[in-house]
Amino acid sequence: MADPLVLARIGSEYLLFGAAGLISMIAFVSLILVPALSSVGRPWEKVGAGFLSLFVLLALVLVGIGIGLAIVYYYNDIVDLFNQG
Repeated sequence: MADPLVLARIGSEYLLFGAAGLISMIAFVSLILVPALSSVGRPWEKVGAGFLSLFVLLALVLVGIGIGLAIVYYYNDIVDLFNQG
């Protein structure tokens, strides 16, 4: 029998990361994908616009990963910068 409180075993950081991912996907769909698909009329153009929107999503994810890695790599320098004052 499955435990009804399975969510209690999931760490809060996983729930926060999942919520942030969901919000990010909603923002991508509503701000990039929907306008791209509604700006064209033919079905093959919609497929092309959707495919190119995936490149935009990939670029945004790679920029986020790059910024995150830079923060992790330079974390001590960043902390020292803020602790000088």
